[in-house]
Amino acid sequence: MHRSASRLTRILACAAVPVMLVVAGCSSDSGDKTDADGSSSSPSTAPSPTVTPAKYSGLPDACATIGAKTVGSLVPKVKTKGGTSGKSSDIDTRGSCSWNGLEDKGVKGSQYRWLDVSLMRYDSDATLGSGAKRAGEYYAKEVAGAQGTAGAKSLKSVATAGVGNQATLVTYTLKKTDEDFAYATVVARAENVVITLTYNGAGYAGAKSPSPADLTKNAEKAAREAVAAVTAGSEDAPAGSGDAPAAGESSKAAS
Repeated sequence: MHRSASRLTRILACAAVPVMLVVAGCSSDSGDKTDADGSSSSPSTAPSPTVTPAKYSGLPDACATIGAKTVGSLVPKVKTKGGTSGKSSDIDTRGSCSWNGLEDKGVKGSQYRWLDVSLMRYDSDATLGSGAKRAGEYYAKEVAGAQGTAGAKSLKSVATAGVGNQATLVTYTLKKTDEDFAYATVVARAENVVITLTYNGAGYAGAKSPSPADLTKNAEKAAREAVAAVTAGSEDAPAGSGDAPAAGESSKAAS
């Protein structure tokens, strides 16, 4: 009787071994795959795309990008010496400022001048590209906009050296308020910032309009000052990725 009980115990113990092995095998499956050599590997993850950080993470006050002396020489009898700021919902992304003045020369007529500058900055974005690339696209649109001014005559467009990474000068004449206005627009890109500067003027009551050569020289001078203000006053720590700003329109010349 004792021998029979011992034998039954050994049989039951042996029969339980396969069951335990099956349970252990099921519970050890963690989702990792085992290679032929016995090593385990986890599912691979594709690396996230990266872009070059934008160089400039902010903008200077647009009205401070052109010095008072330059404004005084370009816009005689300027109404507001400090300039008139344009409205902006994000001053680190966009800004603008304008100046205008009318110099009355009595019987010799009067001279009107308008100067404005607009700034547009782009951050780098993993899905949209680097700030410099995005600024380059906006730069091209601004140049095309100036070249496509409705009613423009004697339009000329040339590349301008020494103004940012790239710059284009667009000159033309436009009939407004029964007078012939002369225009000079400089569109420049400094890394991830686009600067659009427009300078125009006209003579009233028989006075001659400014010459294209003088207008061009003065517009380029002011544009260089604006670019220098952006590169000197806005270079902070590289800006990270961010939401894309809506492409705003540049300030247009007005009488």
